[in-house]
Amino acid sequence: MILRVQKKTNQNSISAPQDAKTGAPSSAKSLKQPSFPEWLRRPIPHRGEKETVERILKQHKLATVCVEAKCPNRGECYCNGTATFMIMGEVCSRNCGFCSVSSGTLDGLDPGEPERLASAAAQMNLRHVVVTSVTRDDLPDGGAGHFAATVAAIKEKLPKATVEVLTPDFNGSTEALRTVLASSPDVFNHNVETVPRLYTSIRPQADYKQSLHVLETAHELSPETPVKSGLMVGLGETKEEVIEVFRDLHRHGCSMLTVGQYLRPSSKQAPVVEYVSPELFEHYREIAMGIGFAHVASAPFVRSSYHAEEGVRSKT
Repeated sequence: MILRVQKKTNQNSISAPQDAKTGAPSSAKSLKQPSFPEWLRRPIPHRGEKETVERILKQHKLATVCVEAKCPNRGECYCNGTATFMIMGEVCSRNCGFCSVSSGTLDGLDPGEPERLASAAAQMNLRHVVVTSVTRDDLPDGGAGHFAATVAAIKEKLPKATVEVLTPDFNGSTEALRTVLASSPDVFNHNVETVPRLYTSIRPQADYKQSLHVLETAHELSPETPVKSGLMVGLGETKEEVIEVFRDLHRHGCSMLTVGQYLRPSSKQAPVVEYVSPELFEHYREIAMGIGFAHVASAPFVRSSYHAEEGVRSKT
């Protein structure tokens, strides 16, 4: 039996951005919002497969991070017949400063979700399936078993498809990571999201060192599985901080990296401090490749799952 409870909206209290040098909070009144640049203005996508994708998702009662996180790439991805599935409900046990996914009282897990998701992926003829989730600190295993069941269901329905999991930190549990990796995902992804200095305002319920531990442990448990992570820029970080995160990730077993522009989902989330130029994104890509990453996607609209198949195909 699935317990249904009332969903609460995200009412996170956003801390003021921090000064890049001192780490002290900046004055909200003195923070001038940057002008929206031309390189972030996107054409309206053609109709393509959008209606088909929406119909399949509705038919199978599935959530996507595309909708719940208000991803700017949703129109393009849906029109191209793809989506990133979000499992374990639409309510998160955490309340990150950058994210529009609702937080509040949580639903019980739906045991039929893995099979429905696999069926939807098959209907969409996906060659690469990306599965992410809300964080479920209320569950003993953090939802690791549900991830594993979902991967198994996909591989049963689509044996030729590759599967990428983008997981929460499972509170650093090695057993949870072992459970997920035993299902043989083709890519293991866990995002650090931002630089350590900004965690108190952007990821207040998470820990940078714990996220590095998750990535390192995943690499140690399954050396043959590519480990991936990513972060957003434009939240007030410095270039030096970003590059140091690259080094940390590589030292802790990551071979794949994504870097994208933070875009504020609504007025409830942290403000954009800077719109990073395409030239700097390319510079970050070159730096990361020089550090030793096998695949780097760095551009304004890059997200963890955006064109994720390209990273997998580049390694085969």
